[in-house]
Amino acid sequence: MTPRQALQQRLAALDAHLRAENPNLLPVIPTFRNFDRVLVRLGLLGPHESLTTRIPWWPMIAVLGTFSAGKSTFLNGYLGAPLQSTGNQAVDDKFTVICHGPETRREALPGTALNADPRFPFYRIADEIEKVAAGEGKRIDNYLQLKTLSGDRARGKIFIDSPGFDADDQRRSVLRLVDHIVELSDLVLVFFDGRHPEPGAMQDTLKHLVAKTVDRADARKVCYILNQIDTTAKEDNLEAVFGAWQRAIAQAGLVSGRFYALYDSTSAVAIADDAVRARYEARRDADLAELQVRINEVEVARAYRIVGMIDSLVKELKGEIVPQLAAAMKRWRKLVLIGDAVWLALLAALFGGIASLAGGDTVSAFLTWLTQSQPAWAGGLPVGVLVALVVLAGLFGAGHFWLRSFMARRVARSLPERYGDVDLNLQQGFLRNTRFFRSIFRKKPVGWSSGAEKRIFSIREAVAEHVQRINDLFTDPAGRRNRAPAE
Repeated sequence: MTPRQALQQRLAALDAHLRAENPNLLPVIPTFRNFDRVLVRLGLLGPHESLTTRIPWWPMIAVLGTFSAGKSTFLNGYLGAPLQSTGNQAVDDKFTVICHGPETRREALPGTALNADPRFPFYRIADEIEKVAAGEGKRIDNYLQLKTLSGDRARGKIFIDSPGFDADDQRRSVLRLVDHIVELSDLVLVFFDGRHPEPGAMQDTLKHLVAKTVDRADARKVCYILNQIDTTAKEDNLEAVFGAWQRAIAQAGLVSGRFYALYDSTSAVAIADDAVRARYEARRDADLAELQVRINEVEVARAYRIVGMIDSLVKELKGEIVPQLAAAMKRWRKLVLIGDAVWLALLAALFGGIASLAGGDTVSAFLTWLTQSQPAWAGGLPVGVLVALVVLAGLFGAGHFWLRSFMARRVARSLPERYGDVDLNLQQGFLRNTRFFRSIFRKKPVGWSSGAEKRIFSIREAVAEHVQRINDLFTDPAGRRNRAPAE
């Protein structure tokens, strides 16, 4: 199968998936393909690559937190199946991706199933792991696994259950996965253990799960959950524990956000006092109901996030990528010009040295020989001089083009092969501008012309139309829907 056929097959599969799962997103695909053309001309995408294969189209819900915080118990309860193992100790050391399937499989599929499938959010994540922990990329099965569930609550969504991670067991590769998950998820549930809410126990977790979300534009998607609050019922001090926990989070820089208090009724400690039990159950039920609403809304959030991703990429392209390419071209141009000057000086020194060694009489005789032959077919010009100039130009040109190539490779190494959430290849984009037929004095990157900017403008207009169309599905400011006809 050729790369073009492979891309067409993926696009056909995506089209079929959206027609079945979310037809409202079908009009977005042509906008992505229009953007593909801009990126291909800039060299940031290959000719048979597409942004549509680099983003997860399924809504994603991530469940993160510390060891024994009740993450897996919550997921099992919500999904209605004991899919994940639970316990007071660390029972799973892998990220588990749960999606709908024809049958429920507690036996996990290996991480390769996720790393090699562009429809899932961990496509090629092994390469990212390798960057932060050499040798770990080939051990992807030690980090990821896939399970399927046939229940309706898993339909049309992807759930990610993280292994617990605390200060004594941090690994850079795990944190890289956490950052990746938070970036792509539509809803992030961060669980803390109600039995140990004090700042000391949460210090490292706060650093990676709270502090990183403070400046996010989409921070609303992160929910903070104090789980297993039934353990506070004996002293009846839920408010005090909850307040201490919120203050600990505030110390990490988060001064706003939605906070929940939960516990699992099937594994909770018995609460003897009827009034206390009723109050705890009311708090749990209210917070759980709100969380379930948030989970059910992720399909709407995903539609907006996919459309919004185009606009974000446009801003990233204009504000970051094109300036980076232009800066790299300027640096390359400067290095080539310096190299040309040095090479010209070396040539001058070489011929000057030869002339010095040969002596004045030899040089004078040589110059006379160069100017002797002036045939009519050459327009009366000295052929020897013309040949000498061609040889000199050839020597200089050979050095110039070698310098172009050498300096281009040197500058390219300073640029990332994968940039941003969709892995745009800045190295390839830069090298496209350094081909032998490109002028070193070009200021704008190849592919970034007035035509490209007009296409970008039309893409942003299309994004606005997509947002308006999605808004029309869920809003009705004029109140025209279901309006009773006038009698």
